[in-house]
Amino acid sequence: MSDPTAHHVGITVADLDRAVDFYTETFDLDPLSEFAVGGEAFAEAVAVEGASAAFAHLDADGARVELVEYDPAGDGDADPELNRAGATHLGLSVDDVEAFYDGLDDDVETLSPPRTTESGTTILFVRDPEGNLIEVLDA
Repeated sequence: MSDPTAHHVGITVADLDRAVDFYTETFDLDPLSEFAVGGEAFAEAVAVEGASAAFAHLDADGARVELVEYDPAGDGDADPELNRAGATHLGLSVDDVEAFYDGLDDDVETLSPPRTTESGTTILFVRDPEGNLIEVLDA
């Protein structure tokens, strides 16, 4: 058996173009590729009848962020809470969380201003346009 290695972090979105714009403009992630996948094998693999999907891969300093828009789209959940079992978030580090926060567009939703935790790490949680959570922390 081979040893697993990390390949990507996947985030399902309702509007791929809007999500790509957000991640490239807000976090300056570099686009790597965009592609579509469909067919019976894909639908069976994701267990969604008749599924096809559009993908965008973005580079986060060597970590690949995969944004995917499915057709048909599933039902969206309410804004996820971090303390809910199964909750997920993407973690991205920046040199200066306070400066990053100060430079955010007014329409970017945050859970709070940056806070320095007991561990000494400054963190900030933001939501992408789909409501997905992103933790921004000191590099």
